[in-house]
Amino acid sequence: MMKTILISMLCIGCHLSINAQESTPAVSDTTSAWTTKGNASLLFNQSTFDNWLPGGENNISGNIGVNYDFNYAKDDWSWDNKFIASYGLVKTRTSAFAKKTDDRLEINSILGKKAEGQWHYSAFLNFKTQFANGYIYDTDANGAETRSEYSKFLSPGYLMFGPGMLWKKHENLKVNLSPLTSKFTFVDSGMTLPDEAYFGVEEGKSMRYELGFNAAAYYKFGVVANVSFENILNLYANYLEDPQNVDLDYQLNIVLKVNRYITTNISFQTIYDDNAFEGFQIRQVFGVGANYGF
Repeated sequence: MMKTILISMLCIGCHLSINAQESTPAVSDTTSAWTTKGNASLLFNQSTFDNWLPGGENNISGNIGVNYDFNYAKDDWSWDNKFIASYGLVKTRTSAFAKKTDDRLEINSILGKKAEGQWHYSAFLNFKTQFANGYIYDTDANGAETRSEYSKFLSPGYLMFGPGMLWKKHENLKVNLSPLTSKFTFVDSGMTLPDEAYFGVEEGKSMRYELGFNAAAYYKFGVVANVSFENILNLYANYLEDPQNVDLDYQLNIVLKVNRYITTNISFQTIYDDNAFEGFQIRQVFGVGANYGF
């Protein structure tokens, strides 16, 4: 009986957050033009309920994420690179499938050549996709849960690049403006839908091309001791079709260092792209865990 009671009240949360070079002061290397810093996190949670009158559903979930910068600066040249990746799953007792809680892969790169003051001639590249298949869930006539594949790796995949001007005050505050940005949307042609309903790509085709204006801003700052806010904003207007419908992608990453060993990580992202979905897409991830710096 005691064992049953203990199991019914079990709710195990195990969180691990690894912060690379942000949790401990980095040692300057005066002989290298490269600097690196990053954050990796692993979140695991399990909840079990047995005859638990307030209610609850057995579940197990996990999430892993990486946010890594590797930048180059020498003389009049700079090259800033950011790699962001995350993936998460949750499985509940009543669901027939494990479902994604997060799935993203993004690479940002900006090459700059000093022009005057804080302005630089620039060329940028942005790539985004997902790791695993995405599904639409439903139920059949018998009430059983079903799913149908809707997206997968490189379907969609987004690639943007173009020349422009970079205003850069320092590593944590910069704005890039690119008035001639090419944007490619890649999909599996076998998954397209009528009326460009599949991420704006025409039925039977595997790519959509756009030419437009892109503005990208990055701002990271500390509010109080041990609390940092990282803001990433991308705006895009397509000259070739409905330029007034500006695509928006905003990310906010907050790291709160409770002490040397424990941190709280909060990630928020909202996307507006009427070719993919007529409304705002929202993603939010919260995690508390142990901290380890290296």
